[in-house]
Amino acid sequence: MGAASTVEGDRLPKQDRSRATRQRLLEAAVACLAEHGWAGSTVSVVAERAGVSRGAAQHHFPTREDLFTAAVEYVAEERSLALRALFPQGAQAGDRRAVVAALVDLYTGPLFRAALHLWVAACDEEQLRPRVTELEARVGRETHRIAVELLAADESRPGVRETVQGLMDMARGLGLANLLTDDRARREPVVAQWARLLDAALG
Repeated sequence: MGAASTVEGDRLPKQDRSRATRQRLLEAAVACLAEHGWAGSTVSVVAERAGVSRGAAQHHFPTREDLFTAAVEYVAEERSLALRALFPQGAQAGDRRAVVAALVDLYTGPLFRAALHLWVAACDEEQLRPRVTELEARVGRETHRIAVELLAADESRPGVRETVQGLMDMARGLGLANLLTDDRARREPVVAQWARLLDAALG
């Protein structure tokens, strides 16, 4: 009985350490990709930033493609959870500007910059392209689903789905405009106008 308990006690901390190592690698991978792009983000660079050995990194992620697609997916999931947490009871009609601003924020931070580098690399890297295409489709569907929920949008009404998709495309465009310079001042009135358009379109 005592021996079994000791084995279980040893195993759990090891599992926890493994999860913590994996999380550090994923977060470091997104940060490296956002700062250095695909060419400058090797497994060795990420491992050093995460404070683990290259061997430990490859134990969790055998290939570079495994590491970076998992990293972008992980952080996208974390951002989705954080977005939902902003409106735990669901957004009210008066919250639409806050919802639009929160959705736009998804595309103006390190995650979007990292994802963009991954997309560009996928254009030239045959082994990366199908992974990134599938990942982008999955993340896009989830973000659209969250937007529909938070905006209380009834997609059975004509034009509503396209209106929400237009919002997401606009948010992505604002993210691109923010890559080289701080575009916040121009972005704020655009967000306010989109909130007004959504009020009119969604009722």
